[in-house]
Amino acid sequence: MIDDRNAGGCLRSMTAADLESVLKLRNHAEIRRYMFTQHEISKEEHRSWFDRASQNTGVELLVFELDNNCCGFVQFKATPFHGVVDWGFYAAPDSPKGTGRKLGAAALKHAFEKEYLYKICGQALHWNKPSIEFHKSLGFFQEGVLRDQYFDGTDFHDLICFGMLKRDWVAKESQSEIKK
Repeated sequence: MIDDRNAGGCLRSMTAADLESVLKLRNHAEIRRYMFTQHEISKEEHRSWFDRASQNTGVELLVFELDNNCCGFVQFKATPFHGVVDWGFYAAPDSPKGTGRKLGAAALKHAFEKEYLYKICGQALHWNKPSIEFHKSLGFFQEGVLRDQYFDGTDFHDLICFGMLKRDWVAKESQSEIKK
């Protein structure tokens, strides 16, 4: 178990026992509308995804808990480049205010201190303002725009690309410590 109480919650490896809770979050209308796959995910589809991801050594699935309640999910997926991962995440829309920030802080700490990663990359659909602002608030840099990269079945949409290097995170953490 990965337990980061300093971030105000517990980030731990996802297990089969978490399937129902994570699926409930993933299928919530407020989460689903910002995803590349926007249909309601079936239990069978979710189980199949989990089984494949669990067997893939380049994928790490994490659950974020507050007071022993599943309040979020984080995925890190290795890229072909050493020490560089793509991430995806969501926090329960009905969770206490600040849960997303705690999830983000715990995930970054885990990635850079426990996994010794060099860089985390993220993407957001151009109209997903909450994710864009979230990345920026965590200290990610906007690194580019992939124009008309995603087709939703009707229209093409831009993807906003973000990146955070370990040294960016360390500098931001140092500034946070100075302010305390």
